[in-house]
Amino acid sequence: MKITTVLTWLVLGLYSFSVAQSRRDEIYSDFVLYNKRQLLYKDLHENVIGKAFKMKLDSNTEHKYEAACRAITQFMLDKDITQQGLTQLFVQYDQLKHDTKRAMLEAVYGVYPSQYIQSIQYLLSKETHPVLFTMAAAYSLRYDTSKTNINAIRYRLYEQFPTYSNTPILAELAKHLNNHNKFKALTNSDIVELFLHQQLVKRKVVYSFQRHNRDYPGLAIIQNANGSFMRYSDGRLMVFEQLARSASDMPYFIPDGNTPQGIYSIQGTATTYNKLIGPTPNLQLVLPFERRWTNYFHLPDTVVFNTSHDALEAYMQLLPPTWKNYTAFTEAFYAGKIGRNSIIAHGTTIDPEYFKNKTYYPLTPTMGCLCAKELWNVSNGRLLESHQYSLVNAFTASPGSRGFLFVIDVDDQRKAVSRGEVERWVKEFEQLKLQDPGYRASR
Repeated sequence: MKITTVLTWLVLGLYSFSVAQSRRDEIYSDFVLYNKRQLLYKDLHENVIGKAFKMKLDSNTEHKYEAACRAITQFMLDKDITQQGLTQLFVQYDQLKHDTKRAMLEAVYGVYPSQYIQSIQYLLSKETHPVLFTMAAAYSLRYDTSKTNINAIRYRLYEQFPTYSNTPILAELAKHLNNHNKFKALTNSDIVELFLHQQLVKRKVVYSFQRHNRDYPGLAIIQNANGSFMRYSDGRLMVFEQLARSASDMPYFIPDGNTPQGIYSIQGTATTYNKLIGPTPNLQLVLPFERRWTNYFHLPDTVVFNTSHDALEAYMQLLPPTWKNYTAFTEAFYAGKIGRNSIIAHGTTIDPEYFKNKTYYPLTPTMGCLCAKELWNVSNGRLLESHQYSLVNAFTASPGSRGFLFVIDVDDQRKAVSRGEVERWVKEFEQLKLQDPGYRASR
């Protein structure tokens, strides 16, 4: 494996697509073979990080430092050499390019939650770029949630960005400072109302139920346009394991942070040539603002949205009336307004052993996408288990290639979302419909 190949994946990103789909027995990746995984592990440690951080940091080597930081974040690599390199980056922070600063802050946030707090506080006092300031503020807030620290961050926000409310990412940061500890769990009735509403409006929907703490995996299910849920031939509800956690674990409003809660437009399916995602078909998702509003809402091009307010109103109308004040569900809307993009639902070829001590093992984090559980045979490069393939296959099995995907933080329990929980919500919905077929989600 050539180092230049690894650097390209880590620096240029994860996304390049074709539209072809494969049968399960045709899906193959040589990237998952045991020898390839061992070579990647060696290359990451010795070359991408090891050799890079031993070089003098200057304009000729900065791109290698950036790639090293991206590798540290994605694979959560913590070695003495990584801290040495990150320290050097902090020392020369003012001379770095924007992308290098971002990569460094992501690595620090993702792997070192407390070690660099003094350096971060110093950056916070002088940073003038909205994204970099927000990343530093998120690190500081996670480390110290006291009222004193929150007020200190607010002071810096107001002082350094007097018109912060006109900058979407800073406006979201301000909301985050006010609401970071005010999460409200959904009730069974809330979720049932959502199921009933989607049946009423006859939309095809994938629900990805997550914990507010994204260290714990979630489950996805599919509701067809007629209101029924996808089931196996024996009657069992189809559920698909998904992780909505980014490698950095940064908040939803930061680029490449955790998957925002809210509504995504499903534009169809595709496959990618990217080695880290793998060849399993994915669901192509679009955030608000990412494309034309007619694309997002699956409407004719003649429909016009004059302002963001019109779009937000239409966005909220995708939800039942009882959800109109559930402001946390606008995360996806404002993440799109900030400029987040390329969030899809995909599989993974990343070796889960990088994360063997994590609560989400054997699922793997990404750059903010929804990543399904996918395990490979390291001897022959074929799939052993793929919740991603099953999800796409189930979605395409019923009429319609488009729909919506809802990412929903149901509560903040410190455990994975279980089949039992999801089956209980679906059962309550189905019993209610059976008792009163004319029921309307209008309470």
